[in-house]
Amino acid sequence: MPPDTVIFDLGKVLIDWDPRHLYRKLFAGDDAAMERFLATVVTGAWNAEQDRGRPFAEAIALLRASHPGQAPLIDAYHLRWPEMMPGEIAGTVAILRELHAAGLALHAITNWSAETYPFAVARFDWLDLFRSITVSGHERLIKPDPAIFTLMLERQRLAAERCLFIDDNADNVLAATRLGLRGVMFTSAEALRVTLRQEGVVF
Repeated sequence: MPPDTVIFDLGKVLIDWDPRHLYRKLFAGDDAAMERFLATVVTGAWNAEQDRGRPFAEAIALLRASHPGQAPLIDAYHLRWPEMMPGEIAGTVAILRELHAAGLALHAITNWSAETYPFAVARFDWLDLFRSITVSGHERLIKPDPAIFTLMLERQRLAAERCLFIDDNADNVLAATRLGLRGVMFTSAEALRVTLRQEGVVF
């Protein structure tokens, strides 16, 4: 049977989020220095702990202690966080609206700090189209931990085999498929539209 529920990731699927949007300004065109900073200071692993629920004040203090010469750049990660999120990914949001209009059940599960997630809520009214949004920072669980998928499925009383899950991270997609959901690796809105049709989703 075709899926009757579509579960979206948010960042880099529906919302354009990337620290580079901010740090290109701060590094004044020195992309090599920016990439070194992102790879060695405000790393993905460091950011993931905020997604898991660690307070930004604690996270910033840890980095300031280990990289004192980088304090202003470290502080900017929190103080200027909205500049990392310049807008929506219009093509995917259009698909979301079409799915909603077609009557599909829509949910979201996102790795996102509880402190910064309100910026998205204030900015994107289409988040109201989701019947539920599971935010990792609230639950203190992050993808690809199977526990966060199980929590969402049980809380929303969803049958995994009737759900199609969309994410830009291959590990997250794999974790979902291991629990019985249909996983789709997001690369572009155009490719997603084709895949949804192939999966039998009518919208």
